[in-house]
Amino acid sequence: MARAPGARCSVPPVRNAWLAAAVLLVAQGIGAQKVRVEDELEAYPTESVDLRCEFIDGGGRTKLTQVSWIWEPIDGQRDNIAVYHPTYGQSFPNLSFKDRVVFLHNNLENPSIRISKLKMSDAGRYTCEYATYPTGNEQGTTSLVMLAKPKNSAKVVTVQAGSKLVVVARCEAADGKPAATIKWLASVGGNHSTSTTNGPDGTVTVRSEYQLVPTPADNGGEVTCMVDQRTQAQPWVYPLKLSVEYPPSVSIEGYDNNWYVGRSDATLLCMANGNPAPTAVTWTAASGALPDTVVVSGNKLTVRKVDDAVNTTFICEVKNKHGASHHQITTLVIEALEDPSSGGVVAGAVIGSLLALLLVVALVAVLLSRARRQQRRGGFLPGGGDSVGAGAGGGNGGDYGNKARLLFGGTGGKNGAGANNNGPVYTYREGCDATGTLTENANDFHRHHLHHHASVGNATAHHILLGGETDEADRRKFDLDDGAEDDYDRFGGGGGGGDMQPPTYHGGEEQMGVYLDDDMESQRDGSVISRTAIYV
Repeated sequence: MARAPGARCSVPPVRNAWLAAAVLLVAQGIGAQKVRVEDELEAYPTESVDLRCEFIDGGGRTKLTQVSWIWEPIDGQRDNIAVYHPTYGQSFPNLSFKDRVVFLHNNLENPSIRISKLKMSDAGRYTCEYATYPTGNEQGTTSLVMLAKPKNSAKVVTVQAGSKLVVVARCEAADGKPAATIKWLASVGGNHSTSTTNGPDGTVTVRSEYQLVPTPADNGGEVTCMVDQRTQAQPWVYPLKLSVEYPPSVSIEGYDNNWYVGRSDATLLCMANGNPAPTAVTWTAASGALPDTVVVSGNKLTVRKVDDAVNTTFICEVKNKHGASHHQITTLVIEALEDPSSGGVVAGAVIGSLLALLLVVALVAVLLSRARRQQRRGGFLPGGGDSVGAGAGGGNGGDYGNKARLLFGGTGGKNGAGANNNGPVYTYREGCDATGTLTENANDFHRHHLHHHASVGNATAHHILLGGETDEADRRKFDLDDGAEDDYDRFGGGGGGGDMQPPTYHGGEEQMGVYLDDDMESQRDGSVISRTAIYV
């Protein structure tokens, strides 16, 4: 159904009554809020706190006659601690606050006070109350909360390894307000329990204990106590290392199963582990007293010289306040082995001897090779005795065909040849009738002949070899290798004339040059003498 324009909504009577009551309560609250104070303050023991109070009179029609501060403990009755009267002045009726409470302003409009040397028992409700006319008393209340920073501590409890659950660490937050919270962080197994104790001044002490069944492996394990409380900006953290004591365990180290007769300074080490650390270490032998060659220093046993006397069982025993433990090892002495150091010396001597022998063999081979060469060269020299006779006039040289044997003059040679090649050169030629003649050719003729053939480019090896002025490069072209000398020996060239015909070399100019380079010998007057005879 549509509502007519301009019509007003009617408010139910009950709803209208509730609205009127709410407006009345608000008005009364605004009218009652004439004393301005702080709702809550926090303070610490031994410090001071200011309790502020101010009267607000909007219309200025209220007359202030007196102001009082009333303290109401948490568990106690109300009591005046400070009073101010414009005529009669200040008064502090409570003896527990005497000399600790003062008015900050000497007037009724702002009767704030300061409390010094606070105690935990000062916590409670503080009410600033005015006596006024004509409205009566007006007041405002401040709650003072006393806080206390806890005294935190943690410590380890030394225990002995066993099979029972025991306390191994404690953590405490003493005399704190409000109560602290304690937590544990641990790298070992276990659990914790916590208890609290209330102090007479409202503080609380919190204690926590960490428990486990301790073993030797738990010794040195770390647990951490964490304390969290309102007065701390961050948690208090304190790490602890557990102390678990246990009897020692022992082992012997150092034996290498190589105690041979004559070995020196063989050692054994007695290794012990315990808490507290073992203080006494004792070495004995199963056979009785320790051998004379044995020396003991702490946990170390040294055998100066291994012999059959140390073929026994050694026992090491250690002790601490929780008990004793021992360990033993049997040492077996074996026959003396070759000293590795002497073996090295022997090996070095053998190697050195072999090297020396190889050096001697090489030297002998070189000397033999030189002697062989000297023998070969001596057989080819014209002054060597029968070389000329055998090759030229001995008649035992055989049929050499149409070849010429060249003999270069040497020291002491036949036909008065001197120590250079300026003497005569003999050419032995054979004809078809197997009769040969020995002719002399002057060096000048051969030089001229060689020069003539060089000018026309037809110089032969025979002419070049006969030329006294042949330079080093030309002579090298006709040098023969050592094979020529070997062949010459085989065919009787170095002896008294063999029956076999010497081979003809066809190495060409390069082979002849190699041979001449090794065969020709320079003289003081500039001439060159051949050490051997060459077949061309």
